Amino acid sequence: MNQRVAQLIPIGVPDGRVRAVVEAVTPAVDGGRFAVKRIVGDSVIVEADCHADGHDELGCAVLFRHACDADWRVAPMQPLGNDRWRASFVADRIGAWRYTVRAWVDAFRSWRHDFARRTDEADLRVAARSGAALIAAAAQRARDAADRQALERWAHELLQAAGGEIEALRRVALDAARAEAVLRWPDLQHASTHPVEFTLVADRVRAGFSTWYEFFPRSASPEPGRHGTLRDCVAMLPYVARMGFDVVYLPPVHPIGRERRKGRNNALAAASSDVGSPWAIGAAEGGHKALHPELGTFDDFRAFVTEAAHHGIEVALDIALQCAPDHPYVTEHPQWFRKRADGSIQHAENPPKKYQDIYPFDFESADWRALWDELASVIEFWIGHGVLIFRVDNPHTKSFAFWEWAIARVQAQHPEAIFLAEAFTRPKVMHRLAKLGFTQSYTYFTWRNTRHELTEYFTELAHGPGRDYFRPNAWPNTPDILPEVLQVGGRGAFMARVVLAATLAANYGLYGPAYELLEHLPREPGSEEYLHSEKYQLRHWDLARPDSLAGFIAVLNIARRENAALQSNASLRFLPIDNERMIAYAKATPALDNIVVTVVNGKGVLARVAAALASAEADIVHLGMTDEAAQEALDLRFVIAVRDRAHLDHVLRTLRRTQSVLRAMRTMPVG
Repeated sequence: MNQRVAQLIPIGVPDGRVRAVVEAVTPAVDGGRFAVKRIVGDSVIVEADCHADGHDELGCAVLFRHACDADWRVAPMQPLGNDRWRASFVADRIGAWRYTVRAWVDAFRSWRHDFARRTDEADLRVAARSGAALIAAAAQRARDAADRQALERWAHELLQAAGGEIEALRRVALDAARAEAVLRWPDLQHASTHPVEFTLVADRVRAGFSTWYEFFPRSASPEPGRHGTLRDCVAMLPYVARMGFDVVYLPPVHPIGRERRKGRNNALAAASSDVGSPWAIGAAEGGHKALHPELGTFDDFRAFVTEAAHHGIEVALDIALQCAPDHPYVTEHPQWFRKRADGSIQHAENPPKKYQDIYPFDFESADWRALWDELASVIEFWIGHGVLIFRVDNPHTKSFAFWEWAIARVQAQHPEAIFLAEAFTRPKVMHRLAKLGFTQSYTYFTWRNTRHELTEYFTELAHGPGRDYFRPNAWPNTPDILPEVLQVGGRGAFMARVVLAATLAANYGLYGPAYELLEHLPREPGSEEYLHSEKYQLRHWDLARPDSLAGFIAVLNIARRENAALQSNASLRFLPIDNERMIAYAKATPALDNIVVTVVNGKGVLARVAAALASAEADIVHLGMTDEAAQEALDLRFVIAVRDRAHLDHVLRTLRRTQSVLRAMRTMPVG
């Protein structure tokens, strides 16, 4: 290339003296396009590849701040080897955080590293003067008076020592304590900062650990045949609380459309007494911002929310963005709905299935801005009535862009709001919704039954790439899904599936009272729809039935509350076990001060707190158990996962404290 051509090629960097490189920052979701999710109080571990040309030493740091703060805080990074660096910070406030990584060629580190290797006396004396200059420069940068004075003294001492005895010079030059003061005030004029400011959302604790119970308010009446009210729901709260649930989720509580109303068992023709589907929202009495008149008043609703809080329970509401044909929106905003060729409004369908009682919104409407604003205001309306948790019906059938905007809008004012995505759809779509801001997500657990299926799926959830943004919420049943295993498996299947949900996932829920009362008949063979489904009719439940699993579920939820290991998915590890009809897995706290091993078999359940069966012995080293402690523990017919003898004593005390729980589990009524 001749000189004239070379001069035409501009230098494409702002400062060629910047030599450090920062890349491969983790955690990151799609390169920083979406937020990483954590729970408030979590330690956020950040890693990056940081390197430079040549042999100079680097300094690296994580810069982090809450979105409400103007100033960055700094966490120095430590090398892991192979140019990988790590630091951590605590997300100590709810809401959005920003973080990135900075690296720089550190002249002082390089000088100190080389000085320790020098042997020539004259060389050492010259190097000492160079080091004194670097230390003096750090003193000038220091904003802390004590550090500045200490560094000035050190620079002076080092210059003085340069003319004295060599070993004394080495001691002064390599003073580790004073070196830390220099490292606190690095020269960053040629630092390289990763171009992306990554986002992290720290959610409140219930986002990461929650126990949901769904029931239909209209079936809460103690009198058969009478429509339930919110006051009846208040009367149900002690029952829900005794089972240990901390979220009570209500299907839609709005007026139900009369036009094209569905009858019992999804019949197209409804009798005059049929109550319709709560998901067919809207009638003459109002729409998404109204209460079904037979449920009660807004005073009743607020009383229900308040009483639930007294029991340690939060209320979650269903957000179903769709309308019955007689919803006020249909006449007030016809432009928000898609038209058929004959001019009629398009009802919902998934051929060959048709949902004639539901009109979906048209998110391609020319009036989409007004539509978005109104739908977001529905969520804000119910927040105004004390609700901060929302289960969103079929979000995958609504605009992705809308959800990203709406959730951001709501959480900007209410960062404690929680959104559960009910999207049983393709994996990439489910993950996209989680990236867009949904706090929790339904899963495929309902259809994962074999040991292989469960192991593969929950290993992916706990340790796959989605772990940074996809929070699973495992449900063994829903009003829409009565899985085959519950249709044919009997009482043991109901016990096994709820234990799996409650111990594999930190967030789980169930639809009751159908679950604890062992409802198992499908509408027809091969269907996952319940016979006499509550979606279309009132049901009366005998909550005092002796064969109820309510007591069993209560014990299970006690174990969840009392064992921190079950309140996270990060430590989930499946254990080898010979019997193909059994599955064993462990969860532990980071400090290994709480360990739970669960064993589930095909006929029933064994849940052992802080203990594993001997057949899981092969994995004891991974859990931190010493061979000596394991051998002693085997005499108790358990393999106890411990670190050392002192920890063994602690775990044994924990086990003894939980014996009452285990005995209660073994003596649950069987009918």
